[in-house]
Amino acid sequence: MKYNNKQQAVLLLKDGTIFYGKSIGISGTTFGEIAFNTGTTGYQEIFTDPSYYGQIMVTTNAHIGNYGVNSKEVESDSVKISGLVCKNFSMNYSREDASESLYDYLEKQNLIVISDVDTRALVSYIRDNGAMNAIISTDGTSIEDLKVKLGQTPNMEGLDLASVVSTKEPYFFGNENATYKIAALDLGIKTNILRNLAKRDCYIKVYPYNATFNEMKAFNPDGYFLSNGPGDPDPLASAQEVARNILAENKPLFGICLGHQVIALANGISTYKMFNGHRGINHPVKNLVTGKGEITSQNHGFAVNKVELEKHPDFELTHVHLNDATVAGMKMKTKNCFSVQYHPEASPGPHDSSYLFDDFITNIKTSKN
Repeated sequence: MKYNNKQQAVLLLKDGTIFYGKSIGISGTTFGEIAFNTGTTGYQEIFTDPSYYGQIMVTTNAHIGNYGVNSKEVESDSVKISGLVCKNFSMNYSREDASESLYDYLEKQNLIVISDVDTRALVSYIRDNGAMNAIISTDGTSIEDLKVKLGQTPNMEGLDLASVVSTKEPYFFGNENATYKIAALDLGIKTNILRNLAKRDCYIKVYPYNATFNEMKAFNPDGYFLSNGPGDPDPLASAQEVARNILAENKPLFGICLGHQVIALANGISTYKMFNGHRGINHPVKNLVTGKGEITSQNHGFAVNKVELEKHPDFELTHVHLNDATVAGMKMKTKNCFSVQYHPEASPGPHDSSYLFDDFITNIKTSKN
């Protein structure tokens, strides 16, 4: 086994707190909002999830890289996180169907990684002090220079990041002879969402974040979908207008994560930045309609205002997060529309919520009849 002599690296938080670690061998400096994910597996899907764009990811699992990467298990065409913080980074892997090591994969995309960090202490600190901007340096940049760079980093609140990760041109996914046609607005869509729709006999046309309703309507879809994505939903004025136009025609509409927030904003219900977001594959949610519990995959730093939602005459709270009672799902009483804050397409993760895709198809069938 080859011995790797790791160089010192540093993680600096916005409030001046410093954590030291080691570089895995990719030199540079990167910044973003620090966040942590509690999943014990699925690092490849996390790193390629567009919803994580602009964030430095702290993985709470002790070992990262030990099963390599598989080119078929990505959520987008590239790594989307800004940087990685972990405890133990494995240069070697033992998964039979891995296509390459995680190091080789990240090196090609020049992702800055700091390992050998006390991630338990770091996560505890973030939980107590809230999400904040941070910077990783593995190239020896001085702390004073890093503080200057970090001071120039914009806050996540108010940032439109969907425009950065969205497709530039429309594209199709699935079988063109499928029974149902779906027009999807790409705010940072995960590939596994498209897979879940396609396996339910849907042909999907994916549109850029700034597509108009008339452009999407020209596809003559049976239903509309608003995707997940990164950043603050409030600046997404065009997406909110699309949602309002879809609802005006009472077409079947399904929103996930950022799309869920956009639907709320389109109806005058505000959103807010959370002290710490929800990121992991073991978040408990209660379905208030059925009374059943669900273990869910979640990734969001903004949430829908629960007080305003419950006061809105056209909305019903359908799902609630059991850890902090935040809004996890809602539906409209007067329109063919529902949405959830979490990820029913979880991959990897629990499949408790995959029924939501079936509910969307049922709504489409009802609408067509």
